[in-house]
Amino acid sequence: MQEYKVLVLIPARFESSRFPGKPLAPLKGKSMISRVLQNAQSISDSSIQIKAVVLTDDSRIEDHIKDMGGEVRRVDDDTVSGTDRIYLGYQRFFKEENWDLIINVQGDEPLLPGSEILELAKFHLERDFDICTMLRRESSFEHFADPNKVKTIFSEKTGECHYFSRAPIPYSRDNSGEKFEGHWFFQAGVYSFLPKALVAFCQSKASYYEEIEKLEQLRALEMGMRIGAYETKTELFGVDTPEDVAVVEGVLD
Repeated sequence: MQEYKVLVLIPARFESSRFPGKPLAPLKGKSMISRVLQNAQSISDSSIQIKAVVLTDDSRIEDHIKDMGGEVRRVDDDTVSGTDRIYLGYQRFFKEENWDLIINVQGDEPLLPGSEILELAKFHLERDFDICTMLRRESSFEHFADPNKVKTIFSEKTGECHYFSRAPIPYSRDNSGEKFEGHWFFQAGVYSFLPKALVAFCQSKASYYEEIEKLEQLRALEMGMRIGAYETKTELFGVDTPEDVAVVEGVLD
């Protein structure tokens, strides 16, 4: 049986305009970043070797991860995005190790279980996509118009994403773009890259639609890359503000 190697990189910056020190924020007695790392470390599969590493630019986060026995690397560069940080981390510390996939798990996703990361990896390894992401089918339209909730046009037949937008898509002409009979797909900010796709993506300039929507996955589409998506049924909730902590703690065991 072939054994695959999957590198899970978790970018964690201390500074945040909306929530300074967010990675170290306590969630029921454990820091947020420790929960994210431990979830990734919990993955177990006989055919997939997984290494989970935090990438940070801050000594407080670095010391915290070391104290809990986790693996951490410093990437002190002022990067535009978490994707750029994992690219630099991969190039400097891991590119000689022949990884099959690199998965970017944001450090503010404490509700993302390791089992879902594993399913994303399996989905990608079994298909011919450059990048894969995770999405959730939504039948409620409560957040459909929220620009912070990224929507995608997704083919359930092929598993491929054709577009991502902050706008409420698909647009319902018969209902003036609002609620319609059916569902929409919310995209979670988790990405699995082929190593060559990560390198090509990060070495390319921001694209036209990326600049308009402020969604970097549109750059990949404009480059001609194919993006697949694994459909999860897990309720995902990223922590963006201090107010979100209470919401996440209400879900945690």
